[in-house]
Amino acid sequence: MKSSSLAIWLDAARPKTLPLAIASIVCGSAVAGWQGSFSAVIAGLALLTALLLQILSNLANDYGDAVKGTDNDQRLGPQRAIQSGLVTPEAMRKAMILNIGLTLISGLALILLATDNLHDMFGFMLLGLMAIAASIAYTVGNKPYGYRGLGDFSVLVFFGWLGVAGTYYLQAGQIDSIIMLPATACGLLAVGVLNINNLRDIDNDRACGKLTLAVRMGPSWGRKYHLFLLVTSVACLALFAALEIHSPFGWLFILSAPLLFKHGKQVFQSADGAALRPMMGTMVKCALLTNLLFAAGMVLAAA
Repeated sequence: MKSSSLAIWLDAARPKTLPLAIASIVCGSAVAGWQGSFSAVIAGLALLTALLLQILSNLANDYGDAVKGTDNDQRLGPQRAIQSGLVTPEAMRKAMILNIGLTLISGLALILLATDNLHDMFGFMLLGLMAIAASIAYTVGNKPYGYRGLGDFSVLVFFGWLGVAGTYYLQAGQIDSIIMLPATACGLLAVGVLNINNLRDIDNDRACGKLTLAVRMGPSWGRKYHLFLLVTSVACLALFAALEIHSPFGWLFILSAPLLFKHGKQVFQSADGAALRPMMGTMVKCALLTNLLFAAGMVLAAA
């Protein structure tokens, strides 16, 4: 049976997008380590849980867009599993259920290991269930929020604020408001990846009633919004470095600025959705590189 092929399911998981989940955990763990609270086991379980959540989101996105007819011949992005006919909707639903089970096991193990009081335990359980629900509800259901322009905010919350600050809290056992600066930067870079996706498919999404933020703003403002995401993310990291890190290593992330500038210029000057096709991978690399350089700076500053 074709849908049982490992290669097909690996492709359906969209491994090229998984660096976004990695970036948020690395960023939060780096700040925790800078403050002397790093735990390799907690960081590892947080990474596994984040990866499973993103894969769940990717599978649900494949299912939801296929069922609603948004994945069609007019879409400019790579062909997805159900759209290609290699995976049936029923098989995708089963894969989502399996993924939910694995996510619950990983998340519960993380919470039990990292928390030492009922307040934190139940708080993170609730956040975990919300993350699972958000992963599915993006495109699945009668009123998916991804079709109403709320996907960008969700990505900021889960790949930024919750991913980074939550990882930090689970290791440090406390929260400091200053962590929201790198958390916001990480989240905005992840939003940039979604925005490229939405700008690329803006015409087809509009025709199918998928009112992403890019569709609502239009292609011109969508490109300006992309520049805003890039500039603001760097500004957040710069502010954090200026306020908190008394070491030149804290500015290591600036090395990614030329790549971010070049990417932003290409997006701004792109003529249409087809021209944006190769820029999705570039944006993922920009986001990962910026976060890794920031994390490396934290490690070196703490040494």
